[in-house]
This record gives sequence, structure tokens and C-alpha cells, in this order.
Amino acid sequence: MQLRIVLASNNPHKLSEMQAIAALAAPALTVEWLRPADLGLSFDVEEVSTTYLGNARLKARALAQQVGSQAWVLADDSGLEVDALGGRPGVHSAQYCAAAENGDGCAALLRELQDTPAPFRTARFRCVLVSRAPNGSEHVVEGVVGGFISERKCGTNGFGFDPVFVPSGETRTFAEMSATDKHRLSHRGIAVRALLLWLSKNSPHI
Repeated sequence: MQLRIVLASNNPHKLSEMQAIAALAAPALTVEWLRPADLGLSFDVEEVSTTYLGNARLKARALAQQVGSQAWVLADDSGLEVDALGGRPGVHSAQYCAAAENGDGCAALLRELQDTPAPFRTARFRCVLVSRAPNGSEHVVEGVVGGFISERKCGTNGFGFDPVFVPSGETRTFAEMSATDKHRLSHRGIAVRALLLWLSKNSPHI
């Protein structure tokens, strides 16, 4: 089965993760992954919703208006929810990193949690994906992985909060893992696998 998907993001990290997860999870499903720029499209949507689903839908629908019937559209919204911070930064994770000194969201987070003991550093990554078919129908999946925030940055792989997030049952941060190990456990890996399973059972032309 072949499928053409335009990701509602120009973030190269997200695109490479989607490609890697898809190759591992569904090798029989041939996907051509594209960014808006690959189709000559200018794409920039303000994420004004207070929910992951709301932001993902905003992006999916805005991009679908430009893509039309050329391809499927896939939008992602994700964030890190830290219990000791009342669930922050959550849906505002990207803005949290952008506003941090030197753009270092990990350092800002560690400063906020510097007096928080290990048992209370629990957190989770959450990812919501909205796929939109050329005919306008939508499908939503969600991936969640629990864990805790480490006391210092560890590892150089990944991006965002990966150097400070340790998934449950692990001693390594996401940034210390190989891409294969991270994709097996991550919120985005869980969500993409759920989406690919659904796509494999449904016609790409619905």
C-alpha cells in the first residue's frame, strides 16, 4: 500500500521521527512523507487552542485547504506534562522552550524543579495526531508515555525535553537512547503506530 502524507510542520526533527517510526512499525505501508515546503506551500498556524486536539485540528484543517486532494495531511500536537507544575508546560511546551533563556527548555525546567524530590518529579509526554483524508474525513489517535524528570540533562540524541525525560521502567533519558529504542517507547511512536495500524486496515482513499 502506498500513501502520500504531508506533515503539518516544517520541523525537520518531527518529519525524521515520523519517517523512522513508520519504517520500523509498518514496512509494508509505503509512505511518502512531505513537508509543506516540499509542495511549495507556506505554512504557519498560530496554535491558539488550549488542547492538543484543538491545535492539531487547527493545523490539519489549515494545511488541508492548501493541499486539497493531492495527499493526506497529518498534524501533531504534543507536550510534556509535569505533575509538580500542575501539568505545565503541557500544551504550551513549544512556547515554554522558545521563551526559555537561550531557548533551553530543559534548563528552565530543571531550575523550576530544583527543590522537588525524586518521588514528586513524575511527568508524561502526550501526543495527539489528526489525519485528514483528501475527502475531508478525519481520524484522531493519541499516544502517552509516563516517566519522570531527571535531575540533570543526560544524552545528546533527540530534541526538546528528551535530555531530561526518563520513561517508566528505564534508567536512560530519551536523549540517551538509540532512535529505535526511543521510537519503541515514545508518545509519538505509540501514536504513529496506532495511526498506521488504522491506515493499514482502511483504504487510503476513504
